[in-house]
Amino acid sequence: MARPRVHDDALRTRLLEVASETISTGGEQSLTVRAVATAAGTSASAVYALFGSREQLLAAVSAEGFRRFAARLQSVPRGGDPVGDLRELGRAYRDSALADPHFYRVMFDRGVRPGPDAPDPVQQPTFLVLRDAAARVLDAPPEHVQDVAVGLWGLVHGLVSLELGGLLPGDLAARSARYDAAAGAVGPALLAR
Repeated sequence: MARPRVHDDALRTRLLEVASETISTGGEQSLTVRAVATAAGTSASAVYALFGSREQLLAAVSAEGFRRFAARLQSVPRGGDPVGDLRELGRAYRDSALADPHFYRVMFDRGVRPGPDAPDPVQQPTFLVLRDAAARVLDAPPEHVQDVAVGLWGLVHGLVSLELGGLLPGDLAARSARYDAAAGAVGPALLAR
């Protein structure tokens, strides 16, 4: 009978969750291997076995956030209405941030890069999904499409950041309606430039 794996995917995921919470609340400097291991109910050697180093754990947290974020954005179905598809991408962006706020803060508020070999932000799969959706709406040169996509990203990112910061009043339904209204008011203007 094979010996059970002690350092499995479930422990790896738990360590990433704990590390994302630590970074999002205390900053990158608050991340220590020992503290993360203790909070996850394991040993520092398990962290080293799974990630190699504190720096690799830090990069893995950001990479995991972007992986989850990309999966959610890529799961948005494409229909016959390209503007409606963009609207759904914006909702998926918000849903992802609300589902994984610690990872969102690490990715964007803390600006932790997923690693030295990671592509620039506008080459990340998460941005490319948005850029491609904007291209389906616009009949414009690629540079213009990218500029519009950056503007749309800024719009949804700003709204989500305000919500996560507790700056939008109301319950979840009211904040959702406010998000849709604000995105619906500003988004079309960005597409019309």
